[in-house]
Amino acid sequence: MKFGVIRFPGTCDDVDAQLAAGRVGDAELLWHRDRDLRGVDAVIVPGGFSYGDYLRAGAIARFAPVMSQVIEFAHAGGLVFGICNGFQILCEAGLLPGALLVNDHLKFVFRQVNLDVVDADTAFTRSCPPRLSIPVKHTTGRYYSPTPVQVVLRYSAGENPNGSQDDIAGVINAEGNVFGMMPHPEHAVDPLTGSSDGLRMFESIRASVEARVGAGA
Repeated sequence: MKFGVIRFPGTCDDVDAQLAAGRVGDAELLWHRDRDLRGVDAVIVPGGFSYGDYLRAGAIARFAPVMSQVIEFAHAGGLVFGICNGFQILCEAGLLPGALLVNDHLKFVFRQVNLDVVDADTAFTRSCPPRLSIPVKHTTGRYYSPTPVQVVLRYSAGENPNGSQDDIAGVINAEGNVFGMMPHPEHAVDPLTGSSDGLRMFESIRASVEARVGAGA
C-alpha cells in the first residue's frame, strides 16, 4: 500500500511520518500545492506549524490546494489520519468535529503520555493494544466539542497534558475513515525512542487497506 504525507510550509514532522509509514508500506510526500494525491491509499496530515500557525493553528492550511483533494478523498471513503497540527487542520476543514484550543496552562508541553484505546474497532486502531505510550508536543491541544463525538483515544487517568475535554486524545468521524489525534505516533515506532506503540497505528491502516482491497472495495 501507499501512504501520502502532506507537507505544508512550516510542517516539521512530515519526514518522521513518512519514515514511520515507510516501515509498513510505501510512503511519499505530497506538497501543499499539489492537486493530485497520486493514487495513495491513505493520507497522513502530519504535525508541525503549518503557515506558522498564523490566525490560529490549521486555519490557513485548511485552504491549501491539496486539502480540496483530501476532502474529496475523505468523502469518497479514503482513510485520512491527522496528527497534532494535522488534527487541527482536519477540524478546521470540517472533516472532524470540535476544535483544538490553547492548553489550559497556556504553555507548550512535551512529554510521554499513556493513552487508553477506547475504540479498538477502527481502521486506525485495529492492531493496537488497550494502552499506548506515545509522546505529545503542542501548545494548542485542548480538545473541545459542544456536540457528542466518537472518541477513539483518551489520556489515561492523571495523564491529560492540556485540559482536553473528557481526557479526549483522539476522535474519528461518523463514517470511520477520518481520524485525528494530538499525540505523535510517528515518534514512537522504535524501542530506541522509548516506545514502538505508535507503529501499531500505521500497521492498523495497512491492515484496513489490505482488508478493503481483499474484499474488492
